[in-house]
Amino acid sequence: MTSDDNPKKKKRRLIGIISSLVSLAVMVYVTITIISGRDFNWPKFSGLFSSRNPVGMVDEYHFEVGQRRVFADLGGSVAAVGTLGVQVLDFGGTETLREPFRMSTPAISAANRRAVAFDIGGTFVRVFDEKGIFSAFETDGAIVSASINKNGWFCVCTQEGGGYRGVVTVYNNKGKSVFRAFLGSGYVLSSVLSPDNKNLAVLNLTDGGSRITFYHGLSKEEPGGTFDLPDELILDMRFIPDGKLIAVTTRSLIVVDISGGGGELYGFSGKRLGAYLLEDDFIALHLLDYSVGFTGQLITLDPDGSSLGELITDRELISMSSSGGCLAILRGDGYYFFNSALEELPASGETVPIVGADRILVLEDGAALATGDHSAITIRAATTES
Repeated sequence: MTSDDNPKKKKRRLIGIISSLVSLAVMVYVTITIISGRDFNWPKFSGLFSSRNPVGMVDEYHFEVGQRRVFADLGGSVAAVGTLGVQVLDFGGTETLREPFRMSTPAISAANRRAVAFDIGGTFVRVFDEKGIFSAFETDGAIVSASINKNGWFCVCTQEGGGYRGVVTVYNNKGKSVFRAFLGSGYVLSSVLSPDNKNLAVLNLTDGGSRITFYHGLSKEEPGGTFDLPDELILDMRFIPDGKLIAVTTRSLIVVDISGGGGELYGFSGKRLGAYLLEDDFIALHLLDYSVGFTGQLITLDPDGSSLGELITDRELISMSSSGGCLAILRGDGYYFFNSALEELPASGETVPIVGADRILVLEDGAALATGDHSAITIRAATTES
């Protein structure tokens, strides 16, 4: 293990970077999105499979949202967010929404046909679906992160004054502020709201490690439960259908209940985390060996931690995405589709060379969007005929 790979040294280096609150807002979110594979500007991961020519082009999209584009599936349409605003195109390429405004570091979170677009380190927030804007406002402090749940409720993490290092504001599906949590210590990284809108989980970095704080019922400012992980960095978290929370660290997956109790769900066995995806129906992990090259494993798990599938990897993986039980992989030599058990889905068509493609986003019905700075096309796995 090199000094750069040591999790404790990563944590100390991160604390040094975030001595500036605004720098924290940008750098932490970038770090999380790079490792997670969520749609951001630099999702470069490692390792995968032998060379094949799997798919053919379906359609090409032309987005006009400026630079640093990020994308989200709205279930029948694709949203793009960039330095010049928001644009939505349906699967036929027809524009259904355009909202121009300026952002420096655009980001997006989407669930159940709605999305929240926000400017990391800035103040702009837009919540929308394929046809219109539901909420548009500017925050009082610099935005660290934002997320939206399946009911259209969303929460925004900001760095604000008044002696607080972090503030989390929860909004209902009409864009009205309904709850605010103030963190007087540590640096807020992210927050998620449970699918029933009853429990808020806030992730922050403390002097002793990472902490997840729960607020129950969105009625009291006092926490209802706290989970501390000493000397380790929690990268991300997500509520799962049973009401518990799955969190990703640099060493393992952990499961946490809303009272603050928790433990390890799946250990990485000394391997380095290259990428991960957290979905309701399965979890995908790309774990790399500490050796020269890209050798490692791609693993899928049930939310309870049991194994679904495993593949040995030996080549560079650029990006991966999952939705609805489908996992899409982007490599420099092609695009690959798998089910949750890592069984490769049938492929047909000619190779689609896309110069500069560095992101992939799963859409509906086995399709995916492959994007770069200057192109965005849909690709599709072949259907299996009986």
